[in-house]
Amino acid sequence: NDMPWIRNKPIRIVMRWQMIVTVAMVLILGLLWGFHGAASALLGGVISIISAAAFATVISHYQGATAGGVLITALKAEAIKIITMIILLWLVLTLYEDVVAVGFIGTFAVTVLIFGMALFVTDETNAAGIK
Repeated sequence: NDMPWIRNKPIRIVMRWQMIVTVAMVLILGLLWGFHGAASALLGGVISIISAAAFATVISHYQGATAGGVLITALKAEAIKIITMIILLWLVLTLYEDVVAVGFIGTFAVTVLIFGMALFVTDETNAAGIK
């Protein structure tokens, strides 16, 4: 269990895949565009991972049992994730003059799509041997 502060298993699994894809993109874009390509890919992936962690933190602290409470918590978590993304994207695009936009936005987009896959990851420990 490499992310014990995230109690939601599907989110942990998806965040692990976000990290794997980010590393792969860093290597590929580093070969294609050098240091700035690699750095841009890293920043794009890290923004998505930080935003996912913010989402997971809000979800993990939910203690209630009502459908309304679950919905409100999900909306709060999504809002925090989106605000985090916007702030971090803005910071990188305004402060990093040599950003390789296609690598930065591409890695960000792929890792955000991966986070959406959390809906399809089962939380059952015995289902299909997924750990």
